[in-house]
Amino acid sequence: MDTATIVHEIDNEIARLTSARNILTASNSNSHTREATKSAPSKRAVSAKPANRLSPAGRRKLSAMMKKRWAERRKKAAKTK
Repeated sequence: MDTATIVHEIDNEIARLTSARNILTASNSNSHTREATKSAPSKRAVSAKPANRLSPAGRRKLSAMMKKRWAERRKKAAKTK
């Protein structure tokens, strides 16, 4: 096959797909239906809430524990050098 034939076949396929797209969008031309589907939140977005949340006191406690852990790591790393 030469390049011209391939390009011609691609153009035919694009025309066929464009025609199919126009037919499908014409049957769904009701803009109210399209807006409703776009604005409806997905199930994943609704259920994406974190299961547990830390209270401010819990955050402070966790922060203190992590700072202590990092300090121990730095101390251990300084010893090995």
